[in-house]
Amino acid sequence: MARLPFCLMFVLLTTAGFLVSLNGCGGATAKSVPPNSPLIQHVVVIFQENRTPDNLFHDSTLIAAGADIASSGDSQGQTIPLTPIALANDYDLDHSHKAFDSMYDGGKMDGAGLINVNCAPTAQNCPPPNAQFMYVNPSDVQPYFQLAEQYTFGDRMFQTNQGPSFPAHQFIISGTSAPTATSDLFASENLAGGSTAGCIATAGTTVALIDPSGAQSAHQYPCYDHPTLTDLLDAKNISWRYYAPSAGSIWTGPDAIQHMCVPQTQNGQLVCTGAAWSNVIIPQTQVLTDIANHQLPAVSWVIPNGRASDHANDNDGSGPSWVASIVNAIGQSSYWSNTAIFITWDDWGGWYDHVAPPQVLVNCAQWGCGYVYGFRVPLIVVSPYALAAHISHTPHDFGSILRFIEENFDLPSLGYADAYADNLSDCFNYNQTPLKFQTIPAALSAEHFLNDRRPPTDPDDD
Repeated sequence: MARLPFCLMFVLLTTAGFLVSLNGCGGATAKSVPPNSPLIQHVVVIFQENRTPDNLFHDSTLIAAGADIASSGDSQGQTIPLTPIALANDYDLDHSHKAFDSMYDGGKMDGAGLINVNCAPTAQNCPPPNAQFMYVNPSDVQPYFQLAEQYTFGDRMFQTNQGPSFPAHQFIISGTSAPTATSDLFASENLAGGSTAGCIATAGTTVALIDPSGAQSAHQYPCYDHPTLTDLLDAKNISWRYYAPSAGSIWTGPDAIQHMCVPQTQNGQLVCTGAAWSNVIIPQTQVLTDIANHQLPAVSWVIPNGRASDHANDNDGSGPSWVASIVNAIGQSSYWSNTAIFITWDDWGGWYDHVAPPQVLVNCAQWGCGYVYGFRVPLIVVSPYALAAHISHTPHDFGSILRFIEENFDLPSLGYADAYADNLSDCFNYNQTPLKFQTIPAALSAEHFLNDRRPPTDPDDD
């Protein structure tokens, strides 16, 4: 599919019924990335878990700078103050497509209180009142605050899909969760009937598919095949790696792409054997070793294990240190001068957020009808060419990251979310004096993660 015009716009319906545009003109074109830019030679996508800006970035400095972060929420017409909670809390929230519909409530954004709360078996006094209306203690996430305050923070980053992790991890590598290149359906949920994901899932495992009307009308085994960004990179011999804690996880996107995984049975177990699979690097901590050994590829996806993921009821509070360890490793190396780091979260996790996402009209011919866009997730852009102490109010989604990579490395468009997204140009100024890196203080160092020999933890089902 040929690259679409840079300023391609498509019509969306806002919650109030007004027409708005999510467009490819995210900033002045003079700042856009030139093909084969000598300035950005490495792109690192750090993909954390299950948070909204209102929940994770209750940062007075960002708010004073204009970031749109709420201190209260709407629950069926009742104003609920957001109250603090530890990053490593003891309950999880439903963040299925059904939960999205509940919170979205036709655009009123007042249904978070209807979202189910799942308490850990050992939790005390759970759920707390208004469990969905919480913000993380600022003391738990200071590395995130420092990154957002120093570089560019996006307060209009929407997850592309309206559901949980499995489809989100498909969108971040290919701009779609469709089962085939021409399907108008999208995978919209996590697994049913099995614990292993993708093309190596156990028999009987299915994932719900959503149609353009917004109905989850079918289920299918979670092994799909369509073009991915890695195909475009391979075609131009541009190196890439996908760092992940394990195979068969809903967070390991390549395992659900047939031509990347090429599943075969070995010793009675399905395993991925494809040539592209050799670029899926397990464990994820290898990214730190590759940076130290000057072996970082041109494009990297970095997936945490459960402990460092920020995922409610699964994390141990180490996520901010994990992200800081990667950023510090790059910042203290020769890679700093030519790298762009995108830190974002795969879905909203069921936490309240006050900003209604733009919705593609249902029952229409437009790509994405009935399933884009989801709620806000945080975005931090770190680079010597990122705008310093900047708040980006431009609408972005996962397709924006794909489009940035495509334009930076002179790749064609996949024609999915990337074709309709902006290119993040409002987050950069390639004419500025490159920013000098300042080490991000964190409770845990890179050595902590490199020396952690415990088995990886993955999400049970979300």
